[in-house]
Amino acid sequence: MQNKGLIKTFALLFGLVSLYSISFSFYTNKVEKKAFAFAETKAKGNGQEMAKLERSYLDSIANDTNLYFNMFTYNDIKNKSINLGLDLKGGINAILEVSVRDILFGLSNESKNPIFNQALEEATKAQKTSTKPYIDLFYEKFEELSKGQVKLGEPEIFGNSSLKDKINFKMTDAQVMDVIRTEVDNSISTAFRVLRTRIDKFGVTQPNIQRIGKSGRILIELPGAKDINRVKNLLQSTAELQFWEVYSNMETAQYLMDANNKVAEMIKNQSPVAVAKDSTAKDSAAALQKSISEILNGKDSTAANNEKGLFTYLIPNIPQSEQQLSSVIGYATLKDTANVNKYLKSKEVRALLPEDMRYTKFLWDAKPDPKSDILSLYAIKGTKTGQAPIEGDVIDDAAQTFDQLGINPEVSMSMNANGSKLWGKMTTNNSGKFVAVVLDDYVYTAPRVNEPILTGRTSISGGSMTVEEAKDLANVLKAGKLPAKAHIIQSEVVGPSLGKESIKKSVMSFVIALLLVFVYMIFYYGKSGIFSVIALIVNLLFLFGIMTAFGFVLTLPGIAGIILTMGMAVDANVIIYERIKEELAKGKKLQDAVDFGYSFKGAFSAIIDGNVTTLLTGGILYAFGTGPVQGFALTLIIGILTSLFTAIVISRLLIDLVVSKNGKLTFNTVISKNWFKNLDFDFLKKRKVFYIISSTVILLGIGSLFTNGLNYGVDFKGGRNYLVKFDHNMKADEVASSLKVIYGSSPEVKTFGDDSQLKITTKYRIDEEGQEIDEDVQLKLFTGLSKHLPKDMTYEDFKGGFDGQKYGIMSQIKVEPTIADDIKASSGWAIFGSLLVIFLYILFRFKKWQFSFGATVALFHDILIVISVFSLFYKVLPFDMEVDQAFIAAILTVLGYSINDTVIIFDRIREYLGLHPSWTFEDVINKGLSSTLARTINTAGTTLVVLFAIFLFGGDSIKGFTFALIVGIVVGTYSSIFVASPIMYDLTKKLDKKKK
Repeated sequence: MQNKGLIKTFALLFGLVSLYSISFSFYTNKVEKKAFAFAETKAKGNGQEMAKLERSYLDSIANDTNLYFNMFTYNDIKNKSINLGLDLKGGINAILEVSVRDILFGLSNESKNPIFNQALEEATKAQKTSTKPYIDLFYEKFEELSKGQVKLGEPEIFGNSSLKDKINFKMTDAQVMDVIRTEVDNSISTAFRVLRTRIDKFGVTQPNIQRIGKSGRILIELPGAKDINRVKNLLQSTAELQFWEVYSNMETAQYLMDANNKVAEMIKNQSPVAVAKDSTAKDSAAALQKSISEILNGKDSTAANNEKGLFTYLIPNIPQSEQQLSSVIGYATLKDTANVNKYLKSKEVRALLPEDMRYTKFLWDAKPDPKSDILSLYAIKGTKTGQAPIEGDVIDDAAQTFDQLGINPEVSMSMNANGSKLWGKMTTNNSGKFVAVVLDDYVYTAPRVNEPILTGRTSISGGSMTVEEAKDLANVLKAGKLPAKAHIIQSEVVGPSLGKESIKKSVMSFVIALLLVFVYMIFYYGKSGIFSVIALIVNLLFLFGIMTAFGFVLTLPGIAGIILTMGMAVDANVIIYERIKEELAKGKKLQDAVDFGYSFKGAFSAIIDGNVTTLLTGGILYAFGTGPVQGFALTLIIGILTSLFTAIVISRLLIDLVVSKNGKLTFNTVISKNWFKNLDFDFLKKRKVFYIISSTVILLGIGSLFTNGLNYGVDFKGGRNYLVKFDHNMKADEVASSLKVIYGSSPEVKTFGDDSQLKITTKYRIDEEGQEIDEDVQLKLFTGLSKHLPKDMTYEDFKGGFDGQKYGIMSQIKVEPTIADDIKASSGWAIFGSLLVIFLYILFRFKKWQFSFGATVALFHDILIVISVFSLFYKVLPFDMEVDQAFIAAILTVLGYSINDTVIIFDRIREYLGLHPSWTFEDVINKGLSSTLARTINTAGTTLVVLFAIFLFGGDSIKGFTFALIVGIVVGTYSSIFVASPIMYDLTKKLDKKKK
């Protein structure tokens, strides 16, 4: 080996840098253990309190420079430690979609043109079943509907005053759309900047936010975020701040009584079924009345009427004296707000509003009372245009402060000159009356104006607002409003307790897999096997060092990727050692045999070809995957590169050191000495038998696909998925029956891991948008499961998202149907792209299409059999076998592994074709297969041992993923020997016959 000194220096420096990078993770873990111990002692079993105390402890040392060499603060070492994904740390991974429809509507100045609005509606419907961008769908629908009679550049659409410098009525629709595409893209970029500003101030370490291509979608990953609802509010709030005048409860009293009578009349006319659905409402009215009285400290209000009406759901706040005047006109529980909204928005009830109140908007509190889940209702003095007298663009600054007593948190705001003038006018005109501060159609405060405010300063306060909520609100207001609504179309939420459990199981499977590989290599190769083990340890050091130094995210599938890399890292050593053994068997001296084994003519050609194909599939997987799947692909790619370096360089340095000293080194043990020697099988003779075996399994699988189908995960079919932990064993069918009453249809309920943990999948309201929909689905889940949960469990405890959580929702996933279709499409393209890239690479390297075709058919064969096994057995085997993004990752990994196997065999066949021109083509293939059989079995064996360790000890969430890899490795090894080479042989022979 040339330049040994330089290589040794580089390896040593690389190792030291890697150790330095990894050391921050160890020290961070030490500090966080202290914080956890402190919180555990103080909280006395209260999980949510423990999470707050832990955060408080870490905040107190955030800027303390007396940590780690007295040079770094906690924030410093945290930022330099390894970046854990949410499946290991807890947190939220979400894809937000900025509403392009709202952007277009805004750019048109809220056009009333019927063709334009119909095109928007039809594009919205089409988007649910199309993968095209919304703006393209809108253009297509507009062209269909307008038929050239209406132009986009007309003043009532995009040729308005806002866009007059860019669009005029003389422009064609295509020219207008070029401008509009730019405007939409700029709006999405603005949304991206606003969200980044909010997240940067949120306080989560190592957040990730990136825009997905040119779409309106933005990927956000917040590992370690523990207050999930707080995160969702932060992400989806458009931050549309408004200041409104408010009707008092005296002004709305008569209207509410009239509305109650009208609703009672409407309910009487409903069908018996509809009335039956409301049967529980009257029973809850008395309880609601009692709660209201308690909140109002004994203040009396109108009792619930025995007859069903609006007051069945809403307790009116009707004043009995001047002292009881308020901006609050009524109260309702969180679950009843939907019914109140439905009736107040109905045409019959709206018609009862007096002429001077016809634009009234009914809005709720931003947050329910924490003890009773009761919300206050307000009547806002709306306008014909819907525009507020004062809007958020007048705010100069916002900050979290405390009230005059220094107890309750609030948000202090200062306005610009125009805002100060408008605010002074509004408070002067409403002195003695009420005004409301509204954010995203929720009332944050609606105080009485005691005197005019001329300073341009005001505040948002609320009795139940926490410091964190006040900080978030100030953050949102300072970052600015989003140009359009953004809603979460895909999300994965993992509680920190589940993340810690995943780490424990991953470490266990990692250690077991490592020991098994070490034992096998030393058992089979003896002293040279020890060098492989050292190279493997150095490989892991480099891999973790690179991931830490560059801030790459380590996920649970990523750990599986590292463990799999260990099995595949051995492959390079196996190829080299087997080649050295062959050269020694031919009578070469040890040093010459080692030199040849580490040469391009020896093992390097096969190693490079095999690893390049695996890298290509890993690259495609990274390009098409998201979240944990990308984490798996990333660790696989880095692992392949580091394993190449350590196998070729580190093990060579160690071998050269021994050979140069005493010239003695064996590549086997007494037990393995004669294994796989002088093998000479006639593989091609039985090829038709194996064709029949493969065809039979594939046909059975295709039949099963038509009858059984596949167990698609929410990634591919859309829906919500909740992993719920109970304090006792559960029966899935009983839970499904309980939830059927709540959701109207039976959700899919399966045992996940032990019998006290269930995975619940529902499509209830998945086509509807909005955080209130997510909250409704989750609240109904809690209601349906309440009799199975611990008696003292509250809804907040059930939602989870805090350290020390034992029961309730441990993780949740939401995928809307639109993105589910996109995921399916991208998965298909990923597999097709892998097959195409591999076909072209094999053609480039071997110069014969028969080699490419044989390899590609074998890979297609592997895909079909893995899919067939999942279709045949997902109802039988006792673990989750969902077809999701992780399954696609497993398929692509199998492709990379299988082609690696095939390429090494093809490489030996190509070598024999050049060395032995007198051999028949059949002999060349048989001997090529026989001579590489030792490598094939050793590599498959070590990889399978590693995978079984992951399967048995790595946790329930990756069992299906690991099982797919196990099946794939077995099938891939089989197809490399019995499918790829025989097909290549048959195609070559047929071509030769045609030529003759």
